[in-house]
Amino acid sequence: MTKSHSYLLIPGFAFLLLSFAGGCGDSSDPAGGAQSDGSAAAGSEAGGSATGGSAGKGGSATGGASGGGQAGASTVVPGPVGLGAASTYVILAKSGISTVPTSAVTGNLGVSPAAATFITGFSLIADSTNVFSTSAQLTGKAYASDYTPPTPSNLTTAVGDMQLAFTDAAGRAPDVTELGAGNIGGMTLPRGVYKWGTGLLIPTDVTLTGSATDVWIFEIAQDLTMSSGAKIVLAGGALPKNVFWQVAGLVDLGTTAHCEGVVLAQTSVTLRTGASINGRLLAQTAVNIDGSTVTEPAQ
Repeated sequence: MTKSHSYLLIPGFAFLLLSFAGGCGDSSDPAGGAQSDGSAAAGSEAGGSATGGSAGKGGSATGGASGGGQAGASTVVPGPVGLGAASTYVILAKSGISTVPTSAVTGNLGVSPAAATFITGFSLIADSTNVFSTSAQLTGKAYASDYTPPTPSNLTTAVGDMQLAFTDAAGRAPDVTELGAGNIGGMTLPRGVYKWGTGLLIPTDVTLTGSATDVWIFEIAQDLTMSSGAKIVLAGGALPKNVFWQVAGLVDLGTTAHCEGVVLAQTSVTLRTGASINGRLLAQTAVNIDGSTVTEPAQ
């Protein structure tokens, strides 16, 4: 009679089988290591995007960044920059405001400590009280430091608040630094604080997408330049009153360029022929516009 061997009845052999089975796994399981599709954890760069830090020119940044040239929203919602009495003006400057007619300005102009003679090209008509003046290019009033009180003191307060707003914006902790190596053309940016140690170039349209309560603050260590025809586009309910451009250098909007938001410039602001902005121009030197449209944002 032939002997049969049942190895499964041998305890030691059964243990070996179980151990062997436990050591085998699905090689496609991404747990505990790199994902099977080759993607990497946060901190690597994919498609030019980065999370919680700087990003390359071809991509986007901030916590939870998404692909396709769009940055993810900041997890901390920044508060708006307080403008104080500077919010009374759509254009406020210290050394002068000039226009090459015909421009269309909706809101008040203010210049201080410079006098009314430094508001040029508007053909101002002084009011009988000499507290303000008017212009055919202005839907609002023009104020200067040499007008009748209380205009001088009001302007001094407004200029001081403009400078405080600049300092406030410059001091916000950034969510993203050096995005696009100083060139953000074609990008879509969610709310957040963006900072550059260089100038910022906007050669093509940029979209800011978010809600009516979201805030964007752009901290720029040198110049802000928008190429001719480039536009800032607001989407998703974003409002120009919640967009702040803090610029340590000069601001130059090319012909027919369009900007949205409050410009806080430490030096000058220039809008070239046909350029426009829905926002405010608050400059610590001069503002120069040329057949431009400047519209005060709704509050």
